[in-house]
Amino acid sequence: MMENDQTHIIIENKIFIIRGVKVMLDADLARLYGVPTKRLKEQVGRNMSRFPPDFMFQLSKEEFQSLRSQIATSKIGRGGRRYLPYVFTEHGVAMLSAILKSERAVTMSIFIVRAFIKIRELLSAHADLALKIAEIEQKQKEQGNRLSTVCSIVQQLVTQPVQPQLPKLPKRPDKIGFRHD
Repeated sequence: MMENDQTHIIIENKIFIIRGVKVMLDADLARLYGVPTKRLKEQVGRNMSRFPPDFMFQLSKEEFQSLRSQIATSKIGRGGRRYLPYVFTEHGVAMLSAILKSERAVTMSIFIVRAFIKIRELLSAHADLALKIAEIEQKQKEQGNRLSTVCSIVQQLVTQPVQPQLPKLPKRPDKIGFRHD
């Protein structure tokens, strides 16, 4: 069981989110399946009809540069990649096991699909948490607006004090004393 846990951790660390989709690089999959990347790509090329864009796509230069900085791959021309990599979604990984047809490919595909499912569950749990945090932030913002209004009113009162209005007294007669009318 320990080996399975380690395999899951290794696989989970190889799953990236690109274009809002969880994917794995062709080279990582080739290593897990025990085949050279070139052979994996050849098999995919022979079976392109099995890999629509939601199963597999090629990274743009910008996406690859961003990913390269995250995973510290070697530079092109120094033993690194000469072509932009392909990435495979969860469905693409399942399709790879069908075209590679080795026992290792089937076993690794099961591990990989389980890792995708685990990550989906984790992201779902975090999505609920993110929603609750957003609600708290909104309430906090509303309270902040109210507090800001109160502070500005107090500031106005401090800088421009209001003169109290004394009630008007009736005019007093010129003569003081008792009068009998």
